[in-house]
Amino acid sequence: MSDNAQNAVNNQTNENNAPSFDVLRIYIKDCSFETPNVPKIFTVEWKPEMSVDFDTKLAQVDSDKFEVDLRVTVTCKLGEEVAYICEVHQAGLFLMRNVNQDTGDFLLNGVAPNILFPYAREHISSLVNRGTFPPLNLRPINFEALFQAQKAQQAQETAEKSDVANGEANNEAPQA
Repeated sequence: MSDNAQNAVNNQTNENNAPSFDVLRIYIKDCSFETPNVPKIFTVEWKPEMSVDFDTKLAQVDSDKFEVDLRVTVTCKLGEEVAYICEVHQAGLFLMRNVNQDTGDFLLNGVAPNILFPYAREHISSLVNRGTFPPLNLRPINFEALFQAQKAQQAQETAEKSDVANGEANNEAPQA
């Protein structure tokens, strides 16, 4: 085998073993826009109370492909009346290879939702606009920071449970 051919084989092997994280596809999985009190709600003074809920669902499609489904729900109320409920499931198919568990968790729970959220934001804004309600622009959310904070909280709770199990929390001797 020539040196050039051997170098090509070595480069291919290195590329196959290199860590990678790629977006394969971004798509809407589901969306809904409900306006249960229209047209009556249009006659009420516009002083909305908004709540925004979000969640991510992960699914492994095959050995190196993962679906991340970012679910964003916006509920807008005027007093006790619901003006609208807008829900978007913005999903993406991601390729992830040769990364350790902690890095993979961070990529799928922090980085991927950060990639998906601008698409969900735009879709929600468009649905609200088409419902002829005042414009809605959701604030950016840093899912990477949220993931890190959640991991830190879990580590703290685990440490506290360990301290209690060992009798250290109450300055007691460990129980047998």
